[in-house]
Amino acid sequence: MRRVVEPTAKVAGALSSAPLVVTRSRGDPSDVPTLFRFLVVVAVLAGIAFAAMFALATFVEPTPREISVTIPNAKLQPK
Repeated sequence: MRRVVEPTAKVAGALSSAPLVVTRSRGDPSDVPTLFRFLVVVAVLAGIAFAAMFALATFVEPTPREISVTIPNAKLQPK
């Protein structure tokens, strides 16, 4: 457990001579910087997206089929 002691605090508009003691446990999520938390979330989401694309590319086989395209005669004859 970590203690943070600040010199004095205002209590109801008057100065108090007692120090303000704030206690936090070690596992408190507010100890983690916000930027680091954001980057971890972005990295996890990118990992999930990469895993989904890899799974689709690996496990899904496209079905081959014939395609016929009609080309107009005007495009076939030289100018």
